[in-house]
Amino acid sequence: MSSLLVISAHAGDFVWRAAGAIALATSRGQRAKVLCLSYGERGESAKAWREGKSLDEIKDIRRAEATAAAGALGAEIEFLDAGDYPLLESPELVDRIVRVYRDVEPSVVLTHPQADPYNQDHPAASRMALQARVLAQAIGYDAPGEPLGAPPVFFFEPHQPEQCDFKPDVLLDISPVFEAKRAAMECLPAQQHMWDYYTDLATRRGVQLKRNAGPNLGLPHATKAEAYMRLYPQVTEELA
Repeated sequence: MSSLLVISAHAGDFVWRAAGAIALATSRGQRAKVLCLSYGERGESAKAWREGKSLDEIKDIRRAEATAAAGALGAEIEFLDAGDYPLLESPELVDRIVRVYRDVEPSVVLTHPQADPYNQDHPAASRMALQARVLAQAIGYDAPGEPLGAPPVFFFEPHQPEQCDFKPDVLLDISPVFEAKRAAMECLPAQQHMWDYYTDLATRRGVQLKRNAGPNLGLPHATKAEAYMRLYPQVTEELA
């Protein structure tokens, strides 16, 4: 059965950027797993810090919110608690990601783009996700499970795409599951200002999807979409 692995630097990133893809996968009966490398406790929890919460309390809040969001999407979720701001790359953390690859055996991988001048945690997560994918393919790598195949990798849309060398070449129709994405977003009340931003973004990407879908598909006015960049070439027997 097909499976989806989403590697997210912080506990909220997967919701804004890939919740539609996750909900589509689970709606088809596919396994979807979100791997959060950190809780985003230091850099993305300003409201909780201002309220005087402790570090452990903030981690608990972020964990609960992200778990609820994953639940709204029908996905599994795992937290590696590797710390943020900065999210430090290490062989030990890459090894932990390899083990998740071997367990999930993903058909598709979603993660951050390789450039983000606003948040270095995001490209760090991307680099580790890609390194772990290669290691998980190696038959001699010492980790449980079978060697990985070659799942395609898609970069999800960053918050400021123009500054991140993000030029989408895949537009994913998430109209049937957008309400699930909205429900997942509303599991993150500390970032309520993002709810409408990402709703509007889905609408704009939906307009672009319709423009690129051909004239005869009859897509509704309210089409919603997410944008992605594909890293590796598509393998196909027919151009479409």
